[in-house]
Amino acid sequence: MSAEGGTKAIVAALLANLGIAATKFVAWILTGSSSMLAEAIHSVADSGNQGLLLLGGKRAQRKATPQHPFGYGRDRYIYAFIVAIVLFSVGGLFALYEGYHKWNHAGHITAWHWVPVAVLVIAIGLESFSFRTAIQESNRVRGNTSWINFIRRAKAPELPVVLLEDLGALVGLILALIGVGMTLITGNGRWDAAGTIAIGLLLVAIAIILAIETKSLLLGEGATPEDVQTIENALLAGGGVERIIHMKTLYLGPEELLVAAKIAVPRSERAEELAAHIDEAETRIRQALPIARAIYLEPDIYRPDAAKSAPDASAEPAPA
Repeated sequence: MSAEGGTKAIVAALLANLGIAATKFVAWILTGSSSMLAEAIHSVADSGNQGLLLLGGKRAQRKATPQHPFGYGRDRYIYAFIVAIVLFSVGGLFALYEGYHKWNHAGHITAWHWVPVAVLVIAIGLESFSFRTAIQESNRVRGNTSWINFIRRAKAPELPVVLLEDLGALVGLILALIGVGMTLITGNGRWDAAGTIAIGLLLVAIAIILAIETKSLLLGEGATPEDVQTIENALLAGGGVERIIHMKTLYLGPEELLVAAKIAVPRSERAEELAAHIDEAETRIRQALPIARAIYLEPDIYRPDAAKSAPDASAEPAPA
């Protein structure tokens, strides 16, 4: 569901940004407005970013190989991180440079006064449609989670990226409209430059947020506390598992979770019984949490004395 919803939101944003970029470039050529140029470059960067997200999703579907036995699911994280870099450099830094240049060489719009205003109003409408699509698709997967927590905790990067890009685009368009409007009213080109600088600061801030969140996914995040509890309940629900000695989880991709656990089993169990109980435990985990696809269970004998003498909570009790 998250992959399909993410793709729909990406395509909607891509189509909107391609059309918006073309009209902004025309407006910049006719008027020379720095805000329009910054916004045009912003739309081009966003279009490229959405292309990168689609490419990352496609490459992530490749089958596992001996060199990459857990598959290519993290390609989606890598391309999302590249998106943050592009947004920071091509979008944010360019806008800051253009705004600084125009501030020191301020001019005002002398012809085609209505063009930038009309383009920005149309662009706000198109971006609102794209943003609405991203919100609708996100609502299908975020449940009761707040928007901030959804962006921070989402394991599929596409929807948070598109949400932040569309939000930044809408706010940037409003800033550009204010800058252009004040330049037309006052004849002072520094209003246009100020709008461009504000757009640059906004894009840099969004890029930093995306980079921080995507970096966490690249480093490797474990399951949420709720999912960890689900796995533990499934492990302990059947016979043959006395307790969980320790367990670790890791997202191999947005829809694939690795579960590795050392479980305490009865001392008297035979090999056939042990193997059957482990198979049953794996089945229970997959039924309770379908994204838990790679499961590795290590049977052991629980020794309380060894657990208490371990140097830290993550240390393993010595096997019997």
